[in-house]
Amino acid sequence: MATVFLIIIYAAFISLGIPDSLLGSAWPVMRSDMGASFGFAGVLSMIVAGGTIVSSLLSGSLVRRIETGKITLISCCLTAGALLGFAMAPSVVWLIVAAVPLGIGGGAIDAALNHYVADNYKAHHMNWLHCFWGVGATIGPIIMSFYMQEHYSWREGYTAVSIIQFSLAVLLLATLPLWKRVAAIRKTEQPNNVPPIGDAGPERIIEDSAQHANVLRIKGVKHTLFAFLFYCGVESTVGLWGASYLVGAKHMTAETAAGWIALYYGGITLGRLVTGFITLKIHNRVLIRSGQIIALAGGIMVLLPLPQLFMAGLICIGLGLAPIYPGLLHETPARFGRENSAKLMGYQMAVAYTGTTLLPPLFGWLAARTDIALFPIVVLAFTVLMMICAEKVNRLLSKQTYSGIG
Repeated sequence: MATVFLIIIYAAFISLGIPDSLLGSAWPVMRSDMGASFGFAGVLSMIVAGGTIVSSLLSGSLVRRIETGKITLISCCLTAGALLGFAMAPSVVWLIVAAVPLGIGGGAIDAALNHYVADNYKAHHMNWLHCFWGVGATIGPIIMSFYMQEHYSWREGYTAVSIIQFSLAVLLLATLPLWKRVAAIRKTEQPNNVPPIGDAGPERIIEDSAQHANVLRIKGVKHTLFAFLFYCGVESTVGLWGASYLVGAKHMTAETAAGWIALYYGGITLGRLVTGFITLKIHNRVLIRSGQIIALAGGIMVLLPLPQLFMAGLICIGLGLAPIYPGLLHETPARFGRENSAKLMGYQMAVAYTGTTLLPPLFGWLAARTDIALFPIVVLAFTVLMMICAEKVNRLLSKQTYSGIG
Protein backbone atom coordinates (compact mmCIF):
# COMPACT_ATOMS: atom_id res chain seq x y z
CA MET A 1 0.00 0.00 0.00
CA ALA A 2 2.83 2.39 0.94
CA THR A 3 4.48 1.88 -2.47
CA VAL A 4 1.27 2.46 -4.41
CA PHE A 5 0.54 5.52 -2.32
CA LEU A 6 4.04 6.84 -2.99
CA ILE A 7 3.18 6.87 -6.71
CA ILE A 8 0.27 9.20 -5.92
CA ILE A 9 2.66 11.50 -4.04
CA TYR A 10 5.00 11.45 -7.04
CA ALA A 11 2.06 12.45 -9.27
CA ALA A 12 1.34 15.35 -6.91
CA PHE A 13 4.92 16.55 -7.30
CA ILE A 14 4.71 16.32 -11.10
CA SER A 15 1.72 18.64 -10.96
CA LEU A 16 3.62 20.91 -8.55
CA GLY A 17 6.52 21.24 -10.99
CA ILE A 18 4.53 22.03 -14.15
CA PRO A 19 3.38 25.57 -13.16
CA ASP A 20 6.85 26.50 -11.85
CA SER A 21 8.34 26.60 -15.36
CA LEU A 22 5.36 28.00 -17.28
CA LEU A 23 5.79 31.72 -16.68
CA GLY A 24 9.42 31.90 -17.80
CA SER A 25 8.67 29.91 -20.96
CA ALA A 26 5.59 31.94 -21.91
CA TRP A 27 6.81 35.40 -20.91
CA PRO A 28 8.57 36.46 -24.16
CA VAL A 29 5.17 36.17 -25.94
CA MET A 30 2.89 36.73 -22.96
CA ARG A 31 4.28 40.14 -22.04
CA SER A 32 3.62 41.60 -25.49
CA ASP A 33 0.04 40.28 -25.50
CA MET A 34 -0.61 41.72 -22.03
CA GLY A 35 1.25 44.99 -22.67
CA ALA A 36 3.55 44.34 -19.71
CA SER A 37 7.14 45.44 -19.22
CA PHE A 38 10.08 43.04 -19.46
CA GLY A 39 10.67 43.03 -15.70
CA PHE A 40 7.01 42.44 -14.74
CA ALA A 41 7.61 38.68 -14.78
CA GLY A 42 9.79 39.30 -11.75
CA VAL A 43 6.87 41.00 -10.00
CA LEU A 44 4.58 38.05 -10.70
CA SER A 45 7.28 35.63 -9.57
CA MET A 46 7.68 37.65 -6.38
CA ILE A 47 3.95 37.52 -5.63
CA VAL A 48 3.78 33.76 -6.25
CA ALA A 49 6.81 33.15 -4.05
CA GLY A 50 5.47 35.53 -1.39
CA GLY A 51 2.32 33.42 -1.10
CA THR A 52 4.50 30.34 -0.92
CA ILE A 53 6.55 31.81 1.92
CA VAL A 54 3.43 32.51 3.98
CA SER A 55 1.99 29.01 3.51
CA SER A 56 5.41 27.41 4.14
CA LEU A 57 5.84 29.23 7.45
CA LEU A 58 2.38 28.07 8.52
CA SER A 59 2.89 24.51 7.27
CA GLY A 60 4.37 23.20 10.54
CA SER A 61 1.24 24.21 12.46
CA LEU A 62 -1.08 23.10 9.64
CA VAL A 63 0.47 19.62 9.48
CA ARG A 64 -0.22 19.18 13.19
CA ARG A 65 -3.81 20.45 12.97
CA ILE A 66 -4.89 19.20 9.55
CA GLU A 67 -4.00 15.95 7.82
CA THR A 68 -1.34 16.14 5.13
CA GLY A 69 -3.82 14.69 2.63
CA LYS A 70 -6.35 17.45 3.23
CA ILE A 71 -3.68 20.14 2.95
CA THR A 72 -2.54 18.64 -0.36
CA LEU A 73 -6.09 18.42 -1.73
CA ILE A 74 -7.03 21.99 -0.81
CA SER A 75 -3.74 23.33 -2.16
CA CYS A 76 -4.14 21.45 -5.44
CA CYS A 77 -7.58 23.03 -5.92
CA LEU A 78 -6.08 26.47 -5.22
CA THR A 79 -3.32 26.05 -7.82
CA ALA A 80 -5.72 24.63 -10.42
CA GLY A 81 -8.06 27.59 -10.01
CA ALA A 82 -5.15 30.05 -10.12
CA LEU A 83 -3.82 28.57 -13.38
CA LEU A 84 -7.27 28.87 -14.92
CA GLY A 85 -7.23 32.48 -13.75
CA PHE A 86 -3.95 33.05 -15.62
CA ALA A 87 -5.47 31.56 -18.78
CA MET A 88 -8.54 33.84 -18.59
CA ALA A 89 -6.82 37.01 -17.29
CA PRO A 90 -7.88 40.08 -19.33
CA SER A 91 -5.11 42.27 -17.86
CA VAL A 92 -1.99 42.19 -15.72
CA VAL A 93 -4.11 43.09 -12.68
CA TRP A 94 -5.84 39.70 -12.93
CA LEU A 95 -2.46 38.00 -13.28
CA ILE A 96 -1.49 39.57 -9.95
CA VAL A 97 -4.73 38.34 -8.33
CA ALA A 98 -4.27 34.79 -9.66
CA ALA A 99 -0.62 34.72 -8.55
CA VAL A 100 -1.63 34.84 -4.86
CA PRO A 101 -3.49 31.48 -4.63
CA LEU A 102 -0.92 29.94 -6.99
CA GLY A 103 1.83 30.70 -4.47
CA ILE A 104 -0.18 29.74 -1.37
CA GLY A 105 -1.24 26.41 -2.87
CA GLY A 106 2.20 25.53 -4.18
CA GLY A 107 3.96 26.30 -0.89
CA ALA A 108 1.54 24.27 1.21
CA ILE A 109 1.87 21.20 -1.05
CA ASP A 110 5.66 21.50 -1.15
CA ALA A 111 6.25 21.76 2.61
CA ALA A 112 3.62 19.18 3.60
CA LEU A 113 4.77 16.51 1.13
CA ASN A 114 8.47 17.06 1.86
CA HIS A 115 7.85 16.59 5.58
CA TYR A 116 5.68 13.51 4.95
CA VAL A 117 8.30 11.82 2.76
CA ALA A 118 11.25 12.78 4.99
CA ASP A 119 9.40 11.36 7.99
CA ASN A 120 8.11 8.16 6.37
CA TYR A 121 10.50 7.19 3.54
CA LYS A 122 14.22 6.81 2.89
CA ALA A 123 16.63 9.19 1.13
CA HIS A 124 16.24 7.74 -2.38
CA HIS A 125 12.50 8.38 -2.23
CA MET A 126 13.15 12.06 -1.46
CA ASN A 127 15.41 12.33 -4.52
CA TRP A 128 12.83 10.59 -6.70
CA LEU A 129 10.12 12.84 -5.28
CA HIS A 130 12.02 15.89 -6.51
CA CYS A 131 12.88 14.04 -9.70
CA PHE A 132 9.15 13.99 -10.42
CA TRP A 133 9.00 17.71 -9.67
CA GLY A 134 11.61 17.96 -12.42
CA VAL A 135 9.41 15.85 -14.70
CA GLY A 136 6.66 18.41 -14.18
CA ALA A 137 9.03 21.34 -14.64
CA THR A 138 10.29 19.77 -17.88
CA ILE A 139 6.77 19.10 -19.15
CA GLY A 140 5.69 22.69 -18.45
CA PRO A 141 7.81 24.40 -21.16
CA ILE A 142 7.02 21.55 -23.59
CA ILE A 143 3.28 22.08 -23.11
CA MET A 144 3.66 25.83 -23.44
CA SER A 145 5.94 25.56 -26.48
CA PHE A 146 3.41 23.22 -28.18
CA TYR A 147 0.47 25.58 -27.69
CA MET A 148 2.48 28.66 -28.70
CA GLN A 149 3.76 26.93 -31.82
CA GLU A 150 0.66 24.98 -32.89
CA HIS A 151 -2.14 27.19 -31.57
CA TYR A 152 -0.30 30.52 -31.13
CA SER A 153 -1.78 30.78 -27.65
CA TRP A 154 -0.08 30.80 -24.25
CA ARG A 155 -3.58 30.94 -22.72
CA GLU A 156 -4.37 27.43 -24.00
CA GLY A 157 -1.13 26.24 -22.42
CA TYR A 158 -2.24 27.53 -19.01
CA THR A 159 -5.71 26.01 -19.54
CA ALA A 160 -4.22 22.58 -20.29
CA VAL A 161 -2.13 22.68 -17.11
CA SER A 162 -5.15 23.77 -15.09
CA ILE A 163 -7.07 20.71 -16.34
CA ILE A 164 -4.16 18.47 -15.26
CA GLN A 165 -4.27 20.02 -11.76
CA PHE A 166 -8.03 19.56 -11.42
CA SER A 167 -7.64 15.92 -12.49
CA LEU A 168 -5.07 15.40 -9.73
CA ALA A 169 -7.45 16.99 -7.22
CA VAL A 170 -10.05 14.33 -8.07
CA LEU A 171 -7.43 11.60 -7.51
CA LEU A 172 -6.39 13.11 -4.17
CA LEU A 173 -10.01 13.29 -3.05
CA ALA A 174 -10.49 9.60 -3.84
CA THR A 175 -7.36 8.58 -1.90
CA LEU A 176 -7.82 10.91 1.08
CA PRO A 177 -8.35 8.11 3.68
CA LEU A 178 -4.98 6.51 2.78
CA TRP A 179 -2.71 9.24 4.21
CA LYS A 180 -3.11 8.31 7.88
CA ARG A 181 -3.21 4.58 7.14
CA VAL A 182 0.08 4.61 5.21
CA ALA A 183 1.81 6.76 7.86
CA ALA A 184 0.71 4.27 10.54
CA ILE A 185 2.05 1.34 8.49
CA ARG A 186 5.40 3.06 7.95
CA LYS A 187 5.68 3.84 11.67
CA THR A 188 5.20 0.18 12.67
CA GLU A 189 7.84 -0.89 10.12
CA GLN A 190 10.52 1.40 11.59
CA PRO A 191 12.66 0.18 14.52
CA ASN A 192 12.25 2.10 17.76
CA ASN A 193 14.49 5.13 18.18
CA VAL A 194 15.86 4.80 14.64
CA PRO A 195 14.78 7.58 12.30
CA PRO A 196 13.74 6.27 8.86
CA ILE A 197 15.37 9.17 7.17
CA GLY A 198 19.00 8.76 8.14
CA ASP A 199 21.67 7.58 5.73
CA ALA A 200 24.43 5.24 6.81
CA GLY A 201 26.18 6.96 9.68
CA PRO A 202 24.34 10.32 9.71
CA GLU A 203 25.92 13.00 11.87
CA ARG A 204 23.39 14.89 13.89
CA ILE A 205 23.88 18.17 15.74
CA ILE A 206 22.03 17.43 18.94
CA GLU A 207 23.27 19.73 21.71
CA ASP A 208 19.93 19.26 23.45
CA SER A 209 18.18 20.53 20.34
CA ALA A 210 14.81 19.39 21.70
CA GLN A 211 15.20 21.98 24.43
CA HIS A 212 15.68 24.87 22.03
CA ALA A 213 12.62 27.11 22.07
CA ASN A 214 13.89 28.71 18.85
CA VAL A 215 15.07 26.18 16.26
CA LEU A 216 17.03 28.94 14.52
CA ARG A 217 19.51 28.81 17.40
CA ILE A 218 20.52 25.23 16.60
CA LYS A 219 24.04 25.22 15.15
CA GLY A 220 24.11 24.84 11.39
CA VAL A 221 20.50 25.88 10.80
CA LYS A 222 21.19 29.45 9.67
CA HIS A 223 23.85 28.46 7.14
CA THR A 224 21.57 25.71 5.83
CA LEU A 225 18.81 28.28 5.34
CA PHE A 226 21.17 30.53 3.36
CA ALA A 227 22.14 27.52 1.22
CA PHE A 228 18.44 27.08 0.38
CA LEU A 229 18.16 30.81 -0.37
CA PHE A 230 20.93 30.80 -2.97
CA TYR A 231 19.96 27.39 -4.35
CA CYS A 232 16.56 28.75 -5.30
CA GLY A 233 18.30 31.88 -6.55
CA VAL A 234 20.18 29.78 -9.10
CA GLU A 235 17.35 27.43 -10.04
CA SER A 236 14.63 30.05 -10.42
CA THR A 237 16.82 32.69 -12.10
CA VAL A 238 17.75 30.22 -14.83
CA GLY A 239 14.14 29.04 -15.09
CA LEU A 240 12.59 32.51 -15.20
CA TRP A 241 15.13 34.47 -17.25
CA GLY A 242 16.93 31.76 -19.23
CA ALA A 243 14.48 31.92 -22.16
CA SER A 244 14.57 35.73 -22.19
CA TYR A 245 18.39 35.62 -22.23
CA LEU A 246 18.38 33.19 -25.16
CA VAL A 247 15.91 35.38 -27.07
CA GLY A 248 17.51 38.73 -26.19
CA ALA A 249 21.24 37.90 -26.17
CA LYS A 250 21.45 34.77 -28.33
CA HIS A 251 18.69 35.79 -30.80
CA MET A 252 16.76 32.52 -30.62
CA THR A 253 13.04 32.22 -31.28
CA ALA A 254 10.79 32.01 -28.21
CA GLU A 255 9.81 28.42 -29.08
CA THR A 256 13.46 27.27 -29.38
CA ALA A 257 14.39 29.04 -26.15
CA ALA A 258 11.52 27.30 -24.32
CA GLY A 259 12.87 23.99 -25.61
CA TRP A 260 16.33 24.68 -24.17
CA ILE A 261 14.84 25.60 -20.79
CA ALA A 262 12.97 22.29 -20.93
CA LEU A 263 16.37 20.59 -21.34
CA TYR A 264 17.67 22.49 -18.29
CA TYR A 265 14.79 21.13 -16.23
CA GLY A 266 15.38 17.78 -17.89
CA GLY A 267 18.92 17.85 -16.47
CA ILE A 268 17.48 18.35 -12.99
CA THR A 269 15.02 15.50 -13.56
CA LEU A 270 17.59 13.04 -14.90
CA GLY A 271 20.04 13.96 -12.16
CA ARG A 272 17.49 13.26 -9.43
CA LEU A 273 16.46 9.98 -11.00
CA VAL A 274 20.08 8.78 -11.02
CA THR A 275 20.76 10.24 -7.56
CA GLY A 276 17.86 8.25 -6.14
CA PHE A 277 19.77 5.04 -6.96
CA ILE A 278 23.14 6.42 -5.86
CA THR A 279 21.85 7.37 -2.38
CA LEU A 280 21.57 3.65 -1.64
CA LYS A 281 25.41 3.54 -1.61
CA ILE A 282 26.68 7.11 -1.12
CA HIS A 283 25.96 9.57 1.71
CA ASN A 284 23.83 12.63 0.98
CA ARG A 285 26.68 14.99 1.95
CA VAL A 286 28.93 13.60 -0.80
CA LEU A 287 26.14 13.90 -3.35
CA ILE A 288 25.37 17.49 -2.31
CA ARG A 289 29.01 18.50 -2.65
CA SER A 290 29.38 16.73 -6.01
CA GLY A 291 26.27 18.48 -7.31
CA GLN A 292 27.64 21.85 -6.28
CA ILE A 293 30.89 21.22 -8.14
CA ILE A 294 29.00 20.19 -11.30
CA ALA A 295 26.71 23.23 -11.06
CA LEU A 296 29.74 25.48 -10.59
CA ALA A 297 31.38 23.97 -13.68
CA GLY A 298 28.14 24.55 -15.60
CA GLY A 299 28.03 28.17 -14.43
CA ILE A 300 31.58 28.71 -15.73
CA MET A 301 30.64 27.13 -19.08
CA VAL A 302 27.62 29.42 -19.37
CA LEU A 303 29.85 32.43 -18.68
CA LEU A 304 32.27 31.60 -21.53
CA PRO A 305 31.36 33.24 -24.88
CA LEU A 306 30.95 29.95 -26.77
CA PRO A 307 27.43 28.92 -27.92
CA GLN A 308 28.15 25.18 -27.71
CA LEU A 309 29.53 25.46 -24.18
CA PHE A 310 26.60 27.63 -23.11
CA MET A 311 24.05 24.98 -24.00
CA ALA A 312 26.09 22.23 -22.35
CA GLY A 313 26.59 24.47 -19.31
CA LEU A 314 22.83 25.03 -18.99
CA ILE A 315 22.23 21.27 -18.81
CA CYS A 316 25.23 20.89 -16.46
CA ILE A 317 23.71 23.39 -14.03
CA GLY A 318 20.51 21.34 -14.05
CA LEU A 319 22.40 18.09 -13.43
CA GLY A 320 24.43 19.70 -10.65
CA LEU A 321 21.42 21.18 -8.89
CA ALA A 322 19.64 17.82 -8.93
CA PRO A 323 20.87 16.27 -5.64
CA ILE A 324 21.27 19.49 -3.63
CA TYR A 325 17.71 20.46 -2.73
CA PRO A 326 16.33 16.99 -1.89
CA GLY A 327 19.58 16.07 -0.15
CA LEU A 328 19.47 19.09 2.16
CA LEU A 329 15.78 18.49 2.87
CA HIS A 330 16.26 14.83 3.70
CA GLU A 331 19.15 15.61 6.05
CA THR A 332 16.91 17.88 8.15
CA PRO A 333 15.65 15.29 10.67
CA ALA A 334 19.03 13.53 10.87
CA ARG A 335 20.97 16.76 11.43
CA PHE A 336 18.60 18.74 13.61
CA GLY A 337 16.24 16.15 15.15
CA ARG A 338 12.89 14.71 14.17
CA GLU A 339 11.24 16.79 16.88
CA ASN A 340 12.34 19.92 15.00
CA SER A 341 11.89 18.68 11.43
CA ALA A 342 8.28 19.78 10.81
CA LYS A 343 8.99 23.36 11.84
CA LEU A 344 12.38 23.47 10.11
CA MET A 345 10.93 22.00 6.92
CA GLY A 346 8.52 24.93 6.79
CA TYR A 347 11.31 27.41 7.52
CA GLN A 348 13.50 25.90 4.81
CA MET A 349 10.65 26.10 2.30
CA ALA A 350 10.01 29.71 3.32
CA VAL A 351 13.65 30.76 2.94
CA ALA A 352 13.97 28.82 -0.32
CA TYR A 353 11.03 30.70 -1.74
CA THR A 354 12.41 33.93 -0.35
CA GLY A 355 15.28 33.26 -2.73
CA THR A 356 12.73 32.73 -5.49
CA THR A 357 10.92 35.90 -4.43
CA LEU A 358 13.86 38.27 -4.23
CA LEU A 359 16.76 37.07 -6.35
CA PRO A 360 15.20 36.55 -9.84
CA PRO A 361 13.24 39.85 -9.65
CA LEU A 362 16.44 41.54 -8.50
CA PHE A 363 18.15 40.27 -11.64
CA GLY A 364 15.14 41.34 -13.74
CA TRP A 365 15.40 44.85 -12.29
CA LEU A 366 19.16 44.88 -12.97
CA ALA A 367 18.79 43.51 -16.54
CA ALA A 368 16.07 46.05 -17.41
CA ARG A 369 18.44 48.87 -16.44
CA THR A 370 21.64 47.39 -17.87
CA ASP A 371 21.76 44.32 -20.13
CA ILE A 372 20.32 40.80 -20.11
CA ALA A 373 23.89 39.69 -20.95
CA LEU A 374 24.65 39.86 -17.18
CA PHE A 375 22.63 36.65 -16.77
CA PRO A 376 25.62 34.21 -16.74
CA ILE A 377 27.56 36.33 -14.20
CA VAL A 378 24.63 36.48 -11.78
CA VAL A 379 23.91 32.74 -12.07
CA LEU A 380 27.56 31.93 -11.33
CA ALA A 381 27.63 34.31 -8.34
CA PHE A 382 24.53 32.68 -6.79
CA THR A 383 26.09 29.24 -7.34
CA VAL A 384 29.29 30.22 -5.51
CA LEU A 385 27.37 31.68 -2.56
CA MET A 386 25.24 28.53 -2.28
CA MET A 387 28.37 26.38 -2.21
CA ILE A 388 30.04 28.50 0.48
CA CYS A 389 26.99 28.25 2.78
CA ALA A 390 26.58 24.48 2.35
CA GLU A 391 30.27 23.83 2.96
CA LYS A 392 30.11 25.93 6.14
CA VAL A 393 27.46 23.52 7.48
CA ASN A 394 29.64 20.54 6.50
CA ARG A 395 32.61 21.97 8.41
CA LEU A 396 30.46 22.58 11.45
CA LEU A 397 29.13 19.01 11.32
CA SER A 398 32.67 17.67 11.02
CA LYS A 399 33.76 19.63 14.12
CA GLN A 400 30.77 18.34 16.08
CA THR A 401 31.55 14.76 15.07
CA TYR A 402 35.25 15.19 15.87
CA SER A 403 34.44 16.53 19.32
CA GLY A 404 32.39 13.42 20.06
CA ILE A 405 28.92 14.91 19.61
CA GLY A 406 26.46 13.03 17.41
